Amino acid sequence: MKRLILVRHGKAEEPVSGISDYERSLTLKGKIVSGLMAKKLREMVKSPITIISSPAFRAIETALITAMEFGIDPDKIIINSNIYHKMNIRYLPEILAIAEPNNHTVMMFGHNPSFTEIASSLSRTGCDFMPKSGVAGITFDIKIWTEIKQKSGNLEFFLKPEKDL
Repeated sequence: MKRLILVRHGKAEEPVSGISDYERSLTLKGKIVSGLMAKKLREMVKSPITIISSPAFRAIETALITAMEFGIDPDKIIINSNIYHKMNIRYLPEILAIAEPNNHTVMMFGHNPSFTEIASSLSRTGCDFMPKSGVAGITFDIKIWTEIKQKSGNLEFFLKPEKDL
């Protein structure tokens, strides 16, 4: 059994000229809500976790907040540019293959629309729009991550800040 947890980054600063999309940071509210969602998630997830994040600063900040809540060394966060540049179901097995085989839970930090599309595509029941700081947990009856397929997962939980905090 494997569990994939998709976490959309928290609320970020609005785009402004002179700052690339990569450099946009979380707002204060984004940091607070991300922390509260990480606490909520920690109540539900106890197993060892591999964290993989988009290289965008707002995603890394969200991953760091969650790693601290889980007591995970920030140096263990894996940064994968595919999550930012070409995140879709086709590249997912390649991204997940970097997770340690004995860690049955992978938590990915990234962006919409790809995270909503992937969660909906993987879950047998589909998945609603993923809001900022939203979290979707999907379980799979597989032994290795490369066996992941469309509509093969069970949506275990779907957390939305406006509903779950």
